[in-house]
Amino acid sequence: MGRVYSQDLRQRIARDISAGQTCRATGRKFGVSPSTAIRLGAAVREGKSLEPCKQGRRAGQGKLAPYTGFLLEAVQAKPDITLRELAEMLEARHDIKVSLPSIWRVLKMAGLTYKKNAYGVRVWTRRRSRAQAGMDRPASTQDAPAARTIGFHR
Repeated sequence: MGRVYSQDLRQRIARDISAGQTCRATGRKFGVSPSTAIRLGAAVREGKSLEPCKQGRRAGQGKLAPYTGFLLEAVQAKPDITLRELAEMLEARHDIKVSLPSIWRVLKMAGLTYKKNAYGVRVWTRRRSRAQAGMDRPASTQDAPAARTIGFHR
């Protein structure tokens, strides 16, 4: 995603172009690309606003927005489900193919995180505040000595 130039810089570029400078020369002078200077010059000539356009998509309006409930139900039914399994379920039931990071972002926006517990088992959990997180932590990891002997990795 491109960076948004300040309104002050946009006005200085527009002022120079209105004074008769070429768009490309103005772009070099202010250190912006020629296409940016040309686009701002066109906006000045047409009397349009110099405000930057919105970037990106509105939150919650992506390809997976209609399937958020389905994903949350699947995670609730099987807390140790993997992202790959979720992707396969979406493709099998709804004929939609998505990347694993897309599924991760939807679940993260819904407030879920993927963590391992003291026994080395991965589970989906709801996010907690820092105060709550410290209160739920076990006093020591001696509660699970067998976890290390059967080969769970941290």
